[in-house]
Amino acid sequence: MRTDVVIIGAGTAGLAAAREVSKQTDDFLLVDPGPLGTTCARVGCMPSKLLIEAADAYHRRLSFEEFGIQHADRLKVDMTAVMQRVQQVRDFFVASTLEVTRHYSKQLIQEKAQILGSGRVQAGKHSIECEKIIIATGSRPVLPDSWQAFSEHILTSDNLFDQHSFVDRIAVIGLGAIGLELAQALSRLGIEVTAFGTDKMLAGLSDKEVNNALLHSLKQEFGLQLGEEAQLQQTAAGIHVRAGDFSEEFEQVLVAIGRQPNIDNLGLENLNITLDEQGMPNVNPYTLQLEQLPVFIAGDVRADAMLLHEAADDGRIAGHNAVAESVLSYCRRIPLSVVFCKPEVAVVGQRLAELEGQDWVAGAVDFSNQGRARAALSNAGYLRIYADRQSGKLLGSEMAAPEAGHLAHLLALAIQQDMTVTQMLAMPIYHPVLEEGLRTALRELQSNISKEGGFDLSRCEAMNAEALD
Repeated sequence: MRTDVVIIGAGTAGLAAAREVSKQTDDFLLVDPGPLGTTCARVGCMPSKLLIEAADAYHRRLSFEEFGIQHADRLKVDMTAVMQRVQQVRDFFVASTLEVTRHYSKQLIQEKAQILGSGRVQAGKHSIECEKIIIATGSRPVLPDSWQAFSEHILTSDNLFDQHSFVDRIAVIGLGAIGLELAQALSRLGIEVTAFGTDKMLAGLSDKEVNNALLHSLKQEFGLQLGEEAQLQQTAAGIHVRAGDFSEEFEQVLVAIGRQPNIDNLGLENLNITLDEQGMPNVNPYTLQLEQLPVFIAGDVRADAMLLHEAADDGRIAGHNAVAESVLSYCRRIPLSVVFCKPEVAVVGQRLAELEGQDWVAGAVDFSNQGRARAALSNAGYLRIYADRQSGKLLGSEMAAPEAGHLAHLLALAIQQDMTVTQMLAMPIYHPVLEEGLRTALRELQSNISKEGGFDLSRCEAMNAEALD
């Protein structure tokens, strides 16, 4: 069998690549053993948000009395019904991605692929000769081999959303984006949660001031054990978890300690390229080409930014370069990540940890007294924005704040357009909105910048009254 391009993986990156390739030729193959439907739709972005929405809806009852709404104590969770909705709506999202996959039914081979060389792929019984290869095999949850023996007591994001109910107490191991979102969601649905993290910094944050504000909020909702590695040991009734001075037994443990690229038995060693200690190749992030080979790698399997919008961009770049006359470099979008806990966590542009050696200044806002947030009883969190001290050019931001995802998108646009603090302050801000908090941080930031140019109304000295500012 011979074809122009073999795309290994039919997830977000693989389908995006297929779309680009199909603009030039129908002579390509899409190889994936299944399950089809993309990680995002099946076990990632969408089912997790469905669970979070249910959890937040129930958690809202705790503020009813302050709003003057009575009888919140009569509400209760029907976990079976909660999970039925999660699964039903999840299946709707999966169906939409399967419809895209069916568009390539003539090109689809549902087998596991192995690369035999830069122009040869084995897919089940099919031996394929090709001009180009795109690797888009995705990722999966990390589960240490030593924990496999008691996997019947372990949940991961791969099987959590197929559950019909949960036990009363759950340990969550790992407090990155996935672990934090799910720990809070389960806690808000009435499950007693204890969460463990080896790092005292959560959800990808590197700014201690922002992290402290996040910790202050989370500690009011569920138990946190930070700074020690959790050790798991099977018992007669479940799993014993030990971390530092903490030692307790749980019937179920949710493991969310990261995701690993699906490169097992893929045959990368047959490409005669240099692999690092983790067996990963060096890939150009702007072309996605492996060295000078006719091979491209896209999506989570790159083990870089395991985010859907980055995976989709990867697929487009790899797909275009696989059929283009010459390989082109593409500028990447400003880094943006959002964790949908409460308060939401967002990082945009450069993190604080990446500013070392630069002449930067920061501006901040504490949301505990921000007007719109206080009206909604969501007044918790902290936001910091970083800018170049000399030019005033915006560099990045870390935040744990109400609706941080929306605030981060606004900052991402400004940073990608190379805007300065002064230019962003020229933007109109309506009242009363959360963006007024963003303006507060920008004003503080501007006061720390040594060189300023131009004039705008928002540079007027603040009157410290939101209705007047």
